[in-house]
Amino acid sequence: MEQEEKYNLDFLRKLDIQINQAERDNSDNARLLLSLLEQSRTSFLERNNEVKERFDVAFNQLVSKSEMITLSTGIFQETLNREIFDKHIIDRVILECIIFHAGLHPNENKLFLSANSKEFGRREIIEVLRENGIQYFNKTQNFLGWLQSQSN
Repeated sequence: MEQEEKYNLDFLRKLDIQINQAERDNSDNARLLLSLLEQSRTSFLERNNEVKERFDVAFNQLVSKSEMITLSTGIFQETLNREIFDKHIIDRVILECIIFHAGLHPNENKLFLSANSKEFGRREIIEVLRENGIQYFNKTQNFLGWLQSQSN
């Protein structure tokens, strides 16, 4: 969401520059363009608000179904035992928490969504996740597509 917000602000800034330039030009084409740009800006902001509202609804649904994973000595021990993420101890702890939690729910769909594909998207990490019945998604859009396919 943060990255998308940066893109949106950049787009609006560029759109505002074009609107300002069209306002200075008194030609018929410039007036038509100004009208269309202003309509585009309004439509873009409305769409952006709708996306934020849908995100809030989805986020609240996730929060209502989320569970806290309590760290245990067993999780920390597995973190030390697994030779993965040599330089990223926090990612190792996260991975072990996910694996531990997945083991508590063997008959449920298990998904992991993280944009940190640099670490969690590595082949060996994805293999560890798969071995534990966990499907990894690095993009919310892909996860939502999967979720939609499950409800059909």
